Amino acid sequence: MSGTGDPIQTVGVVGLGKLGAPLAAAIAVQGIPVIAADLDAKRVEKVNRGIAPVAETQLEEYLARARGKLRATTDVVEVAAKGSIVFVIVPTPSEPHGGFSLQHVLPACDAIGRGLKNRRDFPVVVITSTVMPGSTGGPIRECLEAASGSKSGADFGLCYSPELIALGSVIHDFLNPDFVLVGESDVRSGDLLERFYGRVCQNAPYIARMNHANAELSKLAVNTFVTTKIAFANMLAQICEGIPGANVDVVTEAIGHDSRIGSKYLKGAVGYGGPCFPRDNLAMGKVAREAGTVAILAEATDRSNRNEVQRLVSKVKHYYRPGMRVGILGLSYKPNTDVIEESQGIILAQTLLEENMDLVVFDPMSMAAAQVVLGDRPTYAGSTQDCLEQSDLVVIMTPWKEFSGADRLGGRASVLIDGWRIASPALQESVATYVPLGVSPSRS
Repeated sequence: MSGTGDPIQTVGVVGLGKLGAPLAAAIAVQGIPVIAADLDAKRVEKVNRGIAPVAETQLEEYLARARGKLRATTDVVEVAAKGSIVFVIVPTPSEPHGGFSLQHVLPACDAIGRGLKNRRDFPVVVITSTVMPGSTGGPIRECLEAASGSKSGADFGLCYSPELIALGSVIHDFLNPDFVLVGESDVRSGDLLERFYGRVCQNAPYIARMNHANAELSKLAVNTFVTTKIAFANMLAQICEGIPGANVDVVTEAIGHDSRIGSKYLKGAVGYGGPCFPRDNLAMGKVAREAGTVAILAEATDRSNRNEVQRLVSKVKHYYRPGMRVGILGLSYKPNTDVIEESQGIILAQTLLEENMDLVVFDPMSMAAAQVVLGDRPTYAGSTQDCLEQSDLVVIMTPWKEFSGADRLGGRASVLIDGWRIASPALQESVATYVPLGVSPSRS
């Protein structure tokens, strides 16, 4: 519990979206009082009632456990006036040629700056939203100083500390990070933020402390490297399909034991998607251009990933016969989330609909979001089995557990294209043609 000598009396969170709401609840459950703000009154009301405003694993449970420690409001100024540390977790939309807009960050910082006026302590503002190098120490700092009439590093602290977490496991990842990035305006700010992470993290992560620019670049570098690794594994999968007897799982299992490589994200399946990976790659390209160079690997990774759907379209067309109905299992960009942003399943559905194919789709969580994008063109199945029974050719696009547990396709189904090689033996045996990505046809 926070005592009077504790410099972290209350934590503020600005933004109650897919990251902000889980983080606010997780911090409160660790025993630190949290006051959170969002301009969306409905989100605020839900949080105050203990109802999850977004779909996220464990969020409802953590909100229930946080009762009495977490309060939400629409007043950002109040949050800044009371928070010892104030996390800014608002959207930073992608711009057309890469990079991230500060259109939500700067208004939030203006309100935070007004809340910092006349404070006699040393509050620390932490930018958690992904921003471009130069943003935290540039326009963000200038906005905070202008609105507060105070100086960063002297009257208040300013840090950049993005969360390196994944949707679907936000709370777990936040409480158990591999490492924590802290870009600090001054040592005092970094010390306070390091102390905060020491209190809330359930493990003992490495705290990487540096200046703002290095932290901003490090965030982009993490995701750019991971996507390069994914694209490499997907390249191996394609190669394996053309070599008799080859299987990408055998290859990646072996090379993943090399400590220089590691097994994480070395699957060899469908392309990546989501709200971070694709846009961070584009942002790295923009950073490079502005630095007078070219991010060749980042650009090649992006191009490679954008070709992944066409690879699947070609496979569907190879097995497709007139009159077939194509089923797609998986529309969210990954399991345990309803997010469809840059989802390979959605892009595949859109492409096949453009080819005038009869389509039936299913996802355990993202059906409502998918309908907004796909409209009434496909048929929406009510369950995994319903999708299987309505389809002649099925493509597994997201590795949901329930897809791997299915035991059969309907009597009319003849082809199963398994993007993640997760189908149960019974499901594989229920079709005339089983096509696992990354495996030579001679083994399928």
